[in-house]
Amino acid sequence: MATRATLPRAIFIVLAVLMAATAFDGSVLRAAPKATLQEVSEGLTCQCGCGLTIANCAHPNCGFAVPLRREIQGLIDKGMGRDEILMYMRHKYGEKILSAPTTEGFNILAWVMPFAAILAGGALIFFAMGRWRGAPRPATESPEPGAEPFDAELRRRLEQEVRNRL
Repeated sequence: MATRATLPRAIFIVLAVLMAATAFDGSVLRAAPKATLQEVSEGLTCQCGCGLTIANCAHPNCGFAVPLRREIQGLIDKGMGRDEILMYMRHKYGEKILSAPTTEGFNILAWVMPFAAILAGGALIFFAMGRWRGAPRPATESPEPGAEPFDAELRRRLEQEVRNRL
């Protein structure tokens, strides 16, 4: 028979289990989706010189991609996930094997610099256009009414040369 002190504890435990059961969707117990050869090999660059990923290497008998595909399939069969295989290959071959740079350390510049260069170029163009347009020039002082802006002799010679050329 339950005593008065253990009854609230039992109710608390039952309520906690019910709340956990409703909040828990089973995702922890579900296995992560099995990595496929295609998705893993798209994350790795072929080292034969073609510049493509392992999945897309155009050489049918590539000395690098074909054996690596077999190795990747073996790792998948052992139960390794995509990230684990990529880290294993990174450790084995170095950073150059990854088809995209990691977002850590010095490699962060590979992600940031293109955007920074575009922003800097846009700002440079914006400010240059503003300077080129410039502020309106102050109005020059107009000559006094009736004052001749040119020398009369100079004007006469200019008109004469224009008439002679026509």
